[in-house]
Amino acid sequence: MATAIRRPDMSASEWEARQQLAACYRVFDMLGWSEMIYNHITVKLAPDESGSDGAFLINPFGLHFSEVTASNLVKIDIDGHKLDDSPYPVNRAGFVQHALFHRHLPDAHCIMHTHTTAGMAVSSVEGGLRPTNFYACNFVGQVAYHDFEGVTVRDEEGERLLANLGSKRVMFLRNHGILVMGRSLPEAFIRHWSLQRACEIQVATASMGTPLEVAPEVVAVHRRDLGQVQPPGGAGAADFAAMVRLVDRIDRGWRD
Repeated sequence: MATAIRRPDMSASEWEARQQLAACYRVFDMLGWSEMIYNHITVKLAPDESGSDGAFLINPFGLHFSEVTASNLVKIDIDGHKLDDSPYPVNRAGFVQHALFHRHLPDAHCIMHTHTTAGMAVSSVEGGLRPTNFYACNFVGQVAYHDFEGVTVRDEEGERLLANLGSKRVMFLRNHGILVMGRSLPEAFIRHWSLQRACEIQVATASMGTPLEVAPEVVAVHRRDLGQVQPPGGAGAADFAAMVRLVDRIDRGWRD
């Protein structure tokens, strides 16, 4: 990924993380996944990048996804204290949820939470995601569910969120939206993209009649064979890079 000139007050690795995350916000906006000034994508910084164990980058509260840039992302520690001179506040609803998972899950490098129409619709229907299409079959046995408790601003909800997530890294927040995590940003991105497609197709199918569910033995074969069609560069890397190239054709301002 080509980069703009790095700010002198941050490491090369932090600047790279900022660029990747800023690009992701623009990709989400291009795909129609923005929700006014709400929702969040976060990336955890290693101690040598942040100067604080557990620090992560989050979007400035008040800006649309289309306005996020590498420089205006806010760096906060795991307790919510700002670690840079950003003039922007952080949405507590985003901090509480994301800090919880960044703190307790070493593999949750990137966390994405959205309120897409299809994602919220599937999170609000009995039975949740069903194995009725290609993409939904990717997630059989991989999705957790957490009952709606209102906006996530209370720390005490965290214990239940962790318990319900368990070893899974994809969760439907019932009546609320979707939550996806990854060991890298591209991995989280391709999970979110695939889950969003699964939800869109499920919603479309439900309007047409009784959906056909794929038999468990076929799902097992499908999931086994997915490993044979992975694109180069690791999970989601080629997919995300392609989306960034599309974003760059629209506006390269996110790089600064």
